Amino acid sequence: MFKSKPKDPQALIEEKRLQEQQAVQAAYQQGITSLLDFIAPPSLEFFSTYFRMGVSYVRSAYVFGYPREVYSGWLGQVISLPQIMDITLHIYPVQTATILKNLRRKTTQLEASITLDREKGRVRDPGKEAQLLDTEDMRDRLQMGEERFFRFGFYYTVYAQDLEGLEIDHKRIEALLNRQLIYSKPASAQQEEAFNSVAPLGLDQLMIRRNMNTGALGTTFPFTSANLTQDRGILYGINLHNSGLVIFDRFSLENSNSVVLSESGAGKSFAVKLEALRLMMLGVEVIIIDPENEYQRMAEAVGGTYINLSLSSPSRINPFDLPKVEHDDDDEDVLRNNLIDLHGLLRLMLGGMQTSAGIQVILNPTEEADLDVALIDTYAKAGITRDPLTHSSPPPILADLHDTLSHMGGSGPKLAQRLRKYMSGTFAGLFSQQSNVKIDNQLVVFNIRDLEDEIRPIGMYMVLNYIWNKTRSDKRKRILIVDEAWQIMKYEDSANFMFGLTKRARKYNLGITNITQDVEDFTSSRLGRSIIANSSMQLLLKQSSTAIDLLSEVFKLTQNEKKLLNQFPVGQGLFFAGRRHVEMQVLASPSEQDLITTSPDELLALQEQKSPQQSSQKS
Repeated sequence: MFKSKPKDPQALIEEKRLQEQQAVQAAYQQGITSLLDFIAPPSLEFFSTYFRMGVSYVRSAYVFGYPREVYSGWLGQVISLPQIMDITLHIYPVQTATILKNLRRKTTQLEASITLDREKGRVRDPGKEAQLLDTEDMRDRLQMGEERFFRFGFYYTVYAQDLEGLEIDHKRIEALLNRQLIYSKPASAQQEEAFNSVAPLGLDQLMIRRNMNTGALGTTFPFTSANLTQDRGILYGINLHNSGLVIFDRFSLENSNSVVLSESGAGKSFAVKLEALRLMMLGVEVIIIDPENEYQRMAEAVGGTYINLSLSSPSRINPFDLPKVEHDDDDEDVLRNNLIDLHGLLRLMLGGMQTSAGIQVILNPTEEADLDVALIDTYAKAGITRDPLTHSSPPPILADLHDTLSHMGGSGPKLAQRLRKYMSGTFAGLFSQQSNVKIDNQLVVFNIRDLEDEIRPIGMYMVLNYIWNKTRSDKRKRILIVDEAWQIMKYEDSANFMFGLTKRARKYNLGITNITQDVEDFTSSRLGRSIIANSSMQLLLKQSSTAIDLLSEVFKLTQNEKKLLNQFPVGQGLFFAGRRHVEMQVLASPSEQDLITTSPDELLALQEQKSPQQSSQKS
């Protein structure tokens, strides 16, 4: 009988080790094919207020405090931040009967507490009274089926490459929430539970919830940021909702008009200059009425035409000029249209403005009729009638109208006497000769700063009429910028003329930009509001407290937008384009900044930079 030889202990150990390796290998081969091995992080190391996920530092937090009222889109600002983060909203419907029972008990408690305070002579608690009103209102809405009730939990997780970056990113998110009176904190000693609550697992291990009705819950819908980016147009600024670019073509809207409203120093002229420079790169012609000499540097830098209008300047504009337009259905009577415009101008010159003594002279119906006859006769003497073939004749001048009025009956001589100061008196020269200005450059600036205050509205009216005639003659893409538009809106005739331009501009490929810092006067007038309504683009920069309520009524702003209008820094505002609007930051390149800045400090720095360069060139 043979006996088996016992195995060597070393061999047994080697065999067992080999079996273990095979088992591990089999387990590994099985594990790499499972989904969890693909999505699980390489390691997790939890600390009190953060944890490490592989090489990343992570923090999970929850929201525990909300204001009495929240506004639509408050969460949209959070998700638009550039930080890497996850957000989870847990929403639990609650039975209406259960809530009504609890609210009834809560109402009883609050009423009893308020009554007890009153009986004991304690100072009333406004918080309890507000809570009672809210509770009663909620009971009414729930019983009528207008609202439902929910439990709401809001958790988020922030990711960063190092601990310092994690602190900075989390503080930025906390600050944004705190600005809206919404308070959050890290889940101390519960980072794992908080992370599981944020992960897309359907788990709520923190269970930190807030009661919300349907209306309040609807404000948490996060995807509310508007996108104003087109495949053509110019860059207007940065969308503060989502850090995107606001690229828009104003000529693609229903009309190309815009208004820019802000208080002094908020950046309205800077934004308009920036738009003008960028539109010029697309071949758009730009005409500017400059009441404060703010556009001269820009005009000289780009080779534009700068026209200085004053009583002492050689520039002249003849109000009797006719546009050279092709015959079409809408321009059958160019002469009649120009006569209507001349009536408005002459009302300003003869009676529509206050004198230095504060007395306003108004033309009566007889004077209006005599003036109309005189205008027609004046054109007829120059050989110009309603026949378009006669419109190439040299137009009459103000002296011809004066001569016609002097030799006619009725009120003509008196009107001629009141017109004399614009021909041979104090204000002679500017409006009494043939036109010698040309606007055939891509950028033309009319400077009216040196016009006396009494005739500045007349000068603005004249320039607008001259530009309008040029626009009707040549329908290229243009924008007309009227800075300090409130000056022309003070008088009914000039305001009516401005409103007419705004309504008819689109037909002639013209976009009108009205800029004003006198927001209250502009928006409180009927014609001012009509101009806003006929402008598809609006830019509202920082406003004074007195103007915000009026603007809120005109633009239908939310409470949050009203609050922002009073807090915007320079260059930030609400940008409206059609039916969409966003919060926007106007941003210029360094080269653009140098061309359009009006800041005294920046201009001084530029001058100091040029001085050494000029000295080196001379040497």
